[in-house]
Amino acid sequence: MSASVHSAATTHGLSLRHALLALAVVAVWGTNFVVIRVALDDFPPLLFATLRFIIALLPAAFILKRPAVSWRSLASYGFLIGFGQFGLLYIAMDGHISPGIASLVMQAQVFFTIGLAMWLSGERLRGFQILALLLATIGFGVIMAHTGGSTTAFGLGLALVAAMSWAGGNQVAKSSGTTDMLAYVVWASLFSIPPLLIASLLLEGPTAIGAALVAASPEAWAAVVWQSVGNTMFGYAAWSWLLARYPAATITPTALLIPIFGMGASALLLAEALPGWKLGAAALVMGGLAINVLWPMASRLPGFPWRRGEPV
Repeated sequence: MSASVHSAATTHGLSLRHALLALAVVAVWGTNFVVIRVALDDFPPLLFATLRFIIALLPAAFILKRPAVSWRSLASYGFLIGFGQFGLLYIAMDGHISPGIASLVMQAQVFFTIGLAMWLSGERLRGFQILALLLATIGFGVIMAHTGGSTTAFGLGLALVAAMSWAGGNQVAKSSGTTDMLAYVVWASLFSIPPLLIASLLLEGPTAIGAALVAASPEAWAAVVWQSVGNTMFGYAAWSWLLARYPAATITPTALLIPIFGMGASALLLAEALPGWKLGAAALVMGGLAINVLWPMASRLPGFPWRRGEPV
């Protein structure tokens, strides 16, 4: 590691330029839910997901060397993220859940990731994590109590399973040991495509697929490309680049802004209503996420009431 990179990696404060880069990434990831909604006007959801991963794979696989991980790791990640996360999310967003609520519900992956890590490592749930989970669960309960209209129980359930698949993918990627997440995501797309394509042929049918490919608008095709180039390649590459240069505790809190961008963009661009119950649910879920991310950081500060690792 060069001296400049080493210096940045041990610095907790983001430079203005790098802070703006992190903000750009979470803005892309948050507003991406509106982009998904645009594409679903022209493409059936499973076909849309298939196209996303085809473009993510090609031509990048000819440029990026396959990461030094097992094929099993790539296949597991590709299936969980491709079919489990995005396939189910796109189905949910095809008239069953609003983009703003989807951007919020998908953050449940944080708690699923914690649960999987505890199950695999035997680590016990800590006091602040219980509080964070309780707040988020109440928030999801508020959403569930208001299902109907643009957000159905079916869509909410699919989004939660998609979030669980995302958490599973996180664990697979972490256990792979790779630091080149862009190449990892690109090559894992090889295993995302077959289950999505088969499901699209079986559930959506060749006729609907052919009609969509012929009639899709330029905006829909731009949305597909943006899913691959903007959301996946730029997002993962920039995020991994930042994580390689700063402590994770400095970068990861910015991800709390994803639902804010998601709900804000949906309200502004798609006129999604933001009634009091929706804002309240968002506050509860975001509060839980904030406690989970920020409490361990605060516990390292001198004079913190409960030192990290001690009972709350």
